[in-house]
Amino acid sequence: MTKFRLSALFGCIILGLTVSAGKAADCDGAITADEALKAEDARYAAQTSSDFAAMDRLFGDDLIYVHSTAVVDSKASYIEKQRAGLRYRVMKPSDVKVRVFGCLAIITGQGDYEVTVDGKDTTPHLRFTAIWAKRGPSVQFVSWESTAIPKP
Repeated sequence: MTKFRLSALFGCIILGLTVSAGKAADCDGAITADEALKAEDARYAAQTSSDFAAMDRLFGDDLIYVHSTAVVDSKASYIEKQRAGLRYRVMKPSDVKVRVFGCLAIITGQGDYEVTVDGKDTTPHLRFTAIWAKRGPSVQFVSWESTAIPKP
């Protein structure tokens, strides 16, 4: 299977787990594509400015974050990594598409990132899937999965 197919399969599995875990049932009303995109932009702003209060508010307690390295983080472990020095300097998405399914929005696209990991700068080019859930008057980031796009 190609990496893209594996990525799509994994995204479907995460969506299924999110729904079956009951958290999706906690959704209120329908999310719009605009709400999801604004929330994703707010997440990028929070991460590039190390705004931990905003991250805590935007990230669902049930967040599953799968890095392009296949490392999996929870909300707590992901925020802690950023407190400990994982630094997103630039997060620039492209070719973004949003699909809405009731209270869930799935955002897919590519992105160029400038990241500092363990004191070393890196510039990954990724294909990603982000899932946002409508909860009350706001939306929450509940899942991320990314795959590195090989450099030519």
